[in-house]
Amino acid sequence: MQSTGYIQARAYESYAQIPLQGVAVSITADDGTAIAMRLTDRSGLIQPIPLPVPDIAAGQTPNTGQTPFATVTLHAQLPGYEQITARDIQVFPDTTTYQELAMIPLSELPDSRNKTETFDTPPQNL
Repeated sequence: MQSTGYIQARAYESYAQIPLQGVAVSITADDGTAIAMRLTDRSGLIQPIPLPVPDIAAGQTPNTGQTPFATVTLHAQLPGYEQITARDIQVFPDTTTYQELAMIPLSELPDSRNKTETFDTPPQNL
């Protein structure tokens, strides 16, 4: 049986933490299938995106061999800023996972015009 978990992101200019509007945020499944695409609002937020995740019972009994969460990849881009890819983001049932997106202006990275910053999320020790 499946449950629902949520993912939400907040994009901001890295050092000043000024919210960034219009950041294209896409969520993909582990197999690369597109799940959702959103643009951040003037607060730098996207609306929470519902995702199918394993039932909450999968995480309530130890050593079942079941993973009690789903993993997704998030891509974020805005012209003039370094792109971000966050892999293996864990989404749990009945919970909202927040992903912070510290976007670095390309003017601060003159040698990195087409660079993508990639972050891998380590697995939970459950």
